[in-house]
Amino acid sequence: MLAAGTAALALAATAACSGGDAAADADATVGGEAVTLRFSWWGNEERAKITNAAVDAFEAANPGITVETEFADFNAYFDRLATSVAANDEPDVITMGGAYPREYGSRGVLLDLADVDDVLDASVYDEAALQNGYFDGAQYGIPTGVNSFGVIANPAVFEAAGVDLPDDDTWDWDDFARIATEVAAGSPEGTFGVEDPTAPDVLDLFSDQSTGTGLYTADGELGVTAETVTRWFELTTGLMASGATPSAALTSELSGQPNPEQTLLGQGRAGMKFAWTNQLSAYTTASGAELVMLRVPGETTELEPGQWLQASQLYTISARSAHPEAAARLVAFLTQATEAADHIGSDRGVPAVAAVRAHLQPGLSPVQQVEFAYIDRVADLVDGEFVVGPTGSTESVQILTRVNQAVLFGQLTPEQGAEQFISELGAAIS
Repeated sequence: MLAAGTAALALAATAACSGGDAAADADATVGGEAVTLRFSWWGNEERAKITNAAVDAFEAANPGITVETEFADFNAYFDRLATSVAANDEPDVITMGGAYPREYGSRGVLLDLADVDDVLDASVYDEAALQNGYFDGAQYGIPTGVNSFGVIANPAVFEAAGVDLPDDDTWDWDDFARIATEVAAGSPEGTFGVEDPTAPDVLDLFSDQSTGTGLYTADGELGVTAETVTRWFELTTGLMASGATPSAALTSELSGQPNPEQTLLGQGRAGMKFAWTNQLSAYTTASGAELVMLRVPGETTELEPGQWLQASQLYTISARSAHPEAAARLVAFLTQATEAADHIGSDRGVPAVAAVRAHLQPGLSPVQQVEFAYIDRVADLVDGEFVVGPTGSTESVQILTRVNQAVLFGQLTPEQGAEQFISELGAAIS
């Protein structure tokens, strides 16, 4: 496992150590020795380029600290992290996402950031975004930026099909199914109203809209009911039967497709796709079309909204770091300093610090303007509540993908699929 993880890991290191401000040097050294930090994240070469530029700016501002950077693709990254944690050799600053902070935090791997609050002031970040890294009474993660879920729509596909874009302040799931079917009916064969929308994030908000509780409760128990999941599978099988979504075979082929240009939306063959705001740019580039962001259906129900602000990623600090204050200084710089923002921009989500957003606003591209405007819009509409998935919840993607395919292929009824999903997910988090 170590060999595979190392082979998959693309390693880049930058170093700078020179004289400078005495206070900075004093803060950044231990026993008179210069500090070296390790900082890891997932991504591609382009993300590595802009991140290393931000790290260079940090080192210039903190002459006593050298930062060695490590990155890999998403799947290899977490395999590598698991191996390094088991060997007590994890990086000082670790990029996390989803339920991983809770999984590692509950095992004592991550530092309670209250220990470094004199260096890393959490009060400057959007409160709703901080909730993504807060659990068990402690703040373990700082948001790199925020996303929100929505529906990316291609107006050109709608126009060609003779269908108006929906009023996303009022549409519900019935409207969504009807509109997706109309788009498919008015489009050439092979073009669909929407890609199959089944994913843990969508099911989470669908459940929250329906019952006031998402996939999980605040105390780490299963929150979604079999009745809710059954209704979801009835919706998605109905979409497939009407031609609004692709066949089971095509949906299975597209499942987990990481390349936007290989998706139906990226190929201009779908009117809609559920996705995160920070994916808008990639889908715009792939499709060559001017895409828009819509609120998810059903947000006008009498229950609390299901949509939330999501930290696109979180920076965490190893509890075993020999230099927690220097690590905290790096996290603060990457998320609060305009010098870092000039390089990173919104690559890791819309910045969660108002001053940084204001700094970036004049230089935003048209796509980024859509993204920032959508975040500003929904920030006033979400309730600010967010439940971090419990340990084991990272298995939800594989479980739901497998069960969904069985339902779409007719191997399980919606009711049977719901029961199996509830059983398997419950076992994963128990």
